[in-house]
Amino acid sequence: VVILLIAFGSVVAMALPLSTALIALIAGFLLIGVGARFFNMPQFTPQFAAMIGIGVGIDYALLVSNRFREARHAGSGVEDAIVEAAGTAGRSVLFAGGTVVIALLGLSLVGIPFVAYLGAAASIVVLLSVLVALFVMPALLAIAGPHIDRLHVPGLPRTSYDNEAGVGYRWSLIVQRAPWLWAALSLALLLLLAAPLLDIRLGVSDAGSNPESATSRRAYDLLSDGFGVGFNGPVIVGVGIDDPAAALAVEDLTRRIEQIDGVASASAPRFNEERTAATIRVIPETAPQSAQTEELVHRLRSEAAIWEIGEDMEVFVGGPTAVFIDLGDKIASRIPYFFAAVIGLSFVLLMAVFRSVFVPLTAALMNLLSIGAAYGVIVAIFQWGWLGGVFGVTRTGPVESFVPVVLFAVLFGLSMDYEVFLVRRIREEYLKHGDNTGAVARGLSVTTRVISAAAAIMVAVFLSFALSDQRVVKEFGLGLATAIFIDATIVRLVLVPSIMQM
Repeated sequence: VVILLIAFGSVVAMALPLSTALIALIAGFLLIGVGARFFNMPQFTPQFAAMIGIGVGIDYALLVSNRFREARHAGSGVEDAIVEAAGTAGRSVLFAGGTVVIALLGLSLVGIPFVAYLGAAASIVVLLSVLVALFVMPALLAIAGPHIDRLHVPGLPRTSYDNEAGVGYRWSLIVQRAPWLWAALSLALLLLLAAPLLDIRLGVSDAGSNPESATSRRAYDLLSDGFGVGFNGPVIVGVGIDDPAAALAVEDLTRRIEQIDGVASASAPRFNEERTAATIRVIPETAPQSAQTEELVHRLRSEAAIWEIGEDMEVFVGGPTAVFIDLGDKIASRIPYFFAAVIGLSFVLLMAVFRSVFVPLTAALMNLLSIGAAYGVIVAIFQWGWLGGVFGVTRTGPVESFVPVVLFAVLFGLSMDYEVFLVRRIREEYLKHGDNTGAVARGLSVTTRVISAAAAIMVAVFLSFALSDQRVVKEFGLGLATAIFIDATIVRLVLVPSIMQM
């Protein structure tokens, strides 16, 4: 509310995007609730869907209503202004929203069911936000259109749509005078922010990362004090026995396991009644989310292949800790296919929008840079512990294995929103005047206010989720807020105008 009032100064103009966003969000939650009756969705699906739904719902409606107001200020009637808004901003919303939906549905390529369900739930909210912006917003504009600037807030400046005035126009001309220099500076800053990404470690945080007020955290600490940190994440060695005579070799496994580096203790084998299977509980010396525990699991599996030689038994290494390690390994192996599919489909979609190869290519590269910078910030805060106290991160640990792919899907789509909106407007100005420098400056000038407002709303929404006690929700909130802030400042205000000038 505050950001929209500052941006547009009118209570009516502020209320329209909020109303349509809530309509899309309520409908989205209804469908997600129905879906949850049939599919096992993660517990944080409602928070994640709300985070995305509020952000894109306000953004898409804001783009359409802002273009309507611009047309009205230019002297168009209500109906003509609605047609212009739908034909320009509406088309941008359609393609931008399509990119987000493609990216979110692309999460099914990761091969992890709950990640696919999470992406599907978020894509429902995004799709509804697009439909509401295209069908409900024009209807509301037809009703409230003549009064769009009513109830002006005293003390706030009235919105100006002069495309050759304002801070955005003057700033663009400064960047365009030395495009190579500004491009190099912005690229250097983005690469610096992305540098921690080289040290990223995927995994799953344990209960030791929960807030100290949680009973799960207190139980974790008590067990760690009494039995060692590894007691919270035992590794289960399962043995299938083909020949009862092999049971003697199984009984010797405890001794072998305890000789392996990183093992604190191992229980005696527990056989079933027929002595055809047994389990051994292995307690690591390190915490479940520790890199040393991951190394121990891989070491146990290597040894298991040796133990099976010459014996009538099969040895498996599992348990919750091993499952989370396998989850991270599987996601990491599928990431290249997922990235290629999302970038490829988005590239084709943008080629259809701009009839260009260069614009989609630069858009994809710039989006990757802003996403990489967001990844770097997440690693620095959650894995290295930089500024951890500021954001309520009490204990460092790996980044949740599914966070990078989900963030990529969301951020690639959201970053494309601003790219489509800005570059499409630059292209409109170029087709009108045929002047490249003027088109870039005018396009940036007239979109700076709305993109800044939309980005500020997204950052505010995402940062509010960073206050959550759940580590994974906090990672999503900080990652999304960082990427949107970087995208709306360094990328849109510096990198895009400099590259478009070149």
